[in-house]
Amino acid sequence: MKKISKRYKELSKQALKDKKLQANEALDLIKKNANAKFDESIDISLRINLKQSKGGDFSLRTVVKLPNGSGKKEKIAVLCEPDKISEAKNSGADIVGSDDLIEKIASGKFNFSKLICTPPMMGKIGKHGKVLGPKGLMPNPKLGTVSSDITKAVKEIKTGLVEIRNDKDGNLASSIGRKSFTNEKLLENFNFFIDSVKKEKPDTIKGEFIKNVILTSTMGISYKVGAK
Repeated sequence: MKKISKRYKELSKQALKDKKLQANEALDLIKKNANAKFDESIDISLRINLKQSKGGDFSLRTVVKLPNGSGKKEKIAVLCEPDKISEAKNSGADIVGSDDLIEKIASGKFNFSKLICTPPMMGKIGKHGKVLGPKGLMPNPKLGTVSSDITKAVKEIKTGLVEIRNDKDGNLASSIGRKSFTNEKLLENFNFFIDSVKKEKPDTIKGEFIKNVILTSTMGISYKVGAK
């Protein structure tokens, strides 16, 4: 049986099982209860409607540029041509390489959370999709990770570009900041995130697109949030 900590038992007393709160109310409670000994992530979870009136289920995969960033520190690798190595190093990337980086990827020996690739290198990295794909690391132009402008691509990710995608049940999740963020910045990120997801609703889906919204922190309890 999983042991429940004393800290979590105390937090559970603050739970509001079926009540839906306004986002600012939920954020107040979450920050108050985020009492772990580190800067907890403030996370949002949505369940979206996947059922289209025609065709198969809808699938959402896109990026959202949070106005105040997510607070998450990404370890970024850049795969580029040899003559762009210097530019990539100056961009702020953590790992830079060309064919040598491909060799590390092929061997499974890599430790980065995002991979940016220049268009000419996509032909070389494509065959390693079986290694990168399951980890969500395969570069994709729609996600801002295939670009000729290395400096811009690195900066975008470093300053709050987050990728979102739903699972088969319509659930998707992301971080919208950290406990150390002000409530105003968290609320701005929350509203921007919700609006961005709503804009992805296709015309073939009728009714409400976002079914449920939940906010929580890394080590905290969750709260349901009412429609924005």
